[in-house]
Amino acid sequence: MKIKLIASGSKGNCSIILCENTNLIIDMGISYLTLKRCLEENSLSFSSFAGILITHNHADHIKGLTSLIKHTNLPVYIPQEMYAGLQSVLPIERCHFINDLFAINDVEIELIHTSHDAPYSVGYIITSHDKSIVYVTDTGYINRKYLQKMLKKDAYIIESNHDEVMLMDGPYPRFLKERVISDHGHLSNKTTAKYLKNIVGENTKYIVLAHLSEKNNTEELARQAIIDEDISKDITVLVANQQDGSPMIEV
Repeated sequence: MKIKLIASGSKGNCSIILCENTNLIIDMGISYLTLKRCLEENSLSFSSFAGILITHNHADHIKGLTSLIKHTNLPVYIPQEMYAGLQSVLPIERCHFINDLFAINDVEIELIHTSHDAPYSVGYIITSHDKSIVYVTDTGYINRKYLQKMLKKDAYIIESNHDEVMLMDGPYPRFLKERVISDHGHLSNKTTAKYLKNIVGENTKYIVLAHLSEKNNTEELARQAIIDEDISKDITVLVANQQDGSPMIEV
């Protein structure tokens, strides 16, 4: 299984998951042409993908969806409860409504229900044969029930949005600071590191820290939070960014 974050941050998010027989896109917060170019750079095309998963309806995750639908025949996989927030950009005939546990060809997918100020938001546990990855961004916290499901996976793509001191001392107005740190906001570096400390396992090869704030965080601070929790030295820690996303990783 291979994973690449094409873009990650408050301006746009999009990732690709390449499994043995099935390839998937997660979110479409970038332009169709940007994604097309990235696929071509990796010797891929839209015809090699089975569909797209959406985490929630905020613009930085769906603003390129209309164009993608126009230019491709890719189905869009979403929980039915999410559709009300997407119906202005997503024709219902392009939707495949999903349950908490479902499959796309040989790939098994389980939803992680997240806590964000969107009408409905989810993350994913994606399993192909004997490999599993977790993909969670845009959440104020992770319920204990889902942390148990996230144990000992091969890779974690997880939000590390802000440094708490930078956020509180930074330029955001008070209402926005309160939104970010709330249970319906975003995960801080420290919170993410504490979660990871308790869920990584002997098979974990990669942690990709995602959705970093450009105003309230730095790559160095996000990495330092992982170091402070003394998470296994055998795990490669990467930090995705808005411009270049992340390298392609393989588990």
